[in-house]
Amino acid sequence: MKLHANAALSFRQRQRMALRVVDQGWSLTEAAEAAEVSGRTASKWVARFRAQGPTGLLDRSSAPHRVANRTDQRTTEAITALRRLRMSAPEILGLEPAQRYERARPGELIHIDVKKLGRIQGGAGKRITGGHSHYNRTFTDREGKRRNTVGWECVHIAIDDATRLAYAEVLDDERATTAIGFLRRALAHFSRHGFRVERLLTDNGSPYISKVHAIACRALGIRHLRTRPRRPQTNGKAERFIRTMLAGWAYSGAVYGSSAERSAALDGWLWHYNNRRPHSAIGREPPISRLNNLLGSYS
Repeated sequence: MKLHANAALSFRQRQRMALRVVDQGWSLTEAAEAAEVSGRTASKWVARFRAQGPTGLLDRSSAPHRVANRTDQRTTEAITALRRLRMSAPEILGLEPAQRYERARPGELIHIDVKKLGRIQGGAGKRITGGHSHYNRTFTDREGKRRNTVGWECVHIAIDDATRLAYAEVLDDERATTAIGFLRRALAHFSRHGFRVERLLTDNGSPYISKVHAIACRALGIRHLRTRPRRPQTNGKAERFIRTMLAGWAYSGAVYGSSAERSAALDGWLWHYNNRRPHSAIGREPPISRLNNLLGSYS
């Protein structure tokens, strides 16, 4: 019997309480007070003991014995098979598509964010080895703090709100000057695809609230917007892209022997995301198809 942390009665305590009433003649109130439980609880366990003996004192599942509206097993198996094909619930069940807020034209707004990844040194880590990670040497700095010699890499990402066309780079840090350099290259990337960026949305991280970043945005002719504090869903398209990127690239099952190998694989995955991968939020088109359709409508 597996008890939760705040359980008042173990199996032995239930049995002791029930025997006091059944064999020793205690009243329910006396037995409940001795066990420090309510009279209703004592009555329940004593009734089960009288009806079924010690087995009646075991925990029971709270699940109903029969569910009248349970989904048919064949339907369940069919839904499972369709989910493996990455079909969404609205597509499978014929539901109305979600009403998503998005900008009307490419470049009207891009989302930018940063995701930290631990560097790979000495081979694959615990995600691949099943919890047995390799040893990474540490050192103590001048202030007496223990530091890791491996450290982090920062994946900077930019995604267009209207088309979901994305751009990403693996960089050494997330300082303001690094973020500005990434922004310039992201703008060039989007420009090569035929549109100019008008607005930029970021969180309130230190690179994006700096004066130098604000000056760079003005120089580039971009209006910089920031999310409300403690409201990450405001930048939800960037957050969702990061989840997709981690699953499809960083933690995809490929065994990367080093950080350099992992970084080298990013461009190929990004090309697949932009040009081949169906996106449920844009009618199961890849971003490049949505881009071409929208550019045609605004030309």
